[in-house]
Amino acid sequence: MVEDERVWAVKELLFSYVRSPSLRHIRDPYSVSKLAGEIVKRLDRGSSPWKKWDAQRELLLKSAIACWIPPEDLRTFLNQMDGPSLTSTDVTQRLVALEEEDHYSFAREEFRDSCLAIYEREKAGGTELTAIIGLLRAHVENEEERLRTEQRDRYERIKEQDRLAREQRLLSGADCGWTQLAKSICWYSRRNGRTYRLSPAKDKRWHLHRVTSVSDDEKGSLMGTYGGRADATKVIATAAYQPEPRW
Repeated sequence: MVEDERVWAVKELLFSYVRSPSLRHIRDPYSVSKLAGEIVKRLDRGSSPWKKWDAQRELLLKSAIACWIPPEDLRTFLNQMDGPSLTSTDVTQRLVALEEEDHYSFAREEFRDSCLAIYEREKAGGTELTAIIGLLRAHVENEEERLRTEQRDRYERIKEQDRLAREQRLLSGADCGWTQLAKSICWYSRRNGRTYRLSPAKDKRWHLHRVTSVSDDEKGSLMGTYGGRADATKVIATAAYQPEPRW
């Protein structure tokens, strides 16, 4: 790059970055590090060992990474752009290299069939490849969000099932770890048949009480104030097996 091109390339990346409406995103250390990496790669492109790939070819191929477009069709389209003629190996190996450079962009096997179905439908209808890539990227993003939602919902169901199981143990009188009953602000644990309660105190600390029931209203016997459940667990691990004072 000549000096003017280097300045223009950096300005382009910076202007694109600051267009984000989120100040939190702009100040995020990870995002800043990623931007720095993109700037370095853009400036070093002139010394890249991949001599057949200019900025436009690179941009199109990066956009197509996760879309399952047949490599031969990509090669045909790329060869219509300015630059040296590309072989099938040029395209497939550059795709592999780009996936290794960006660990967050790769073709997920579970999206293969749906992507190929969309591609073949749009190709048969005469849609230009750049437009198909845009459509497929939107499809992949929607599918990724769907999977994230399903995973989050599955996690919440498992967490709730686990909470209900611990709640049943607590209510049945069995020993159990810290459990929060529905609509309660307190946590309860039972060790060696003895029941303990953690209730909120000031400054994000917790009062530990020895109680006889799982009622938030019971006064109980204050055993101390702690930073969280882990600290309280260490206390009751010993206290639960020691003689208790009358209270």
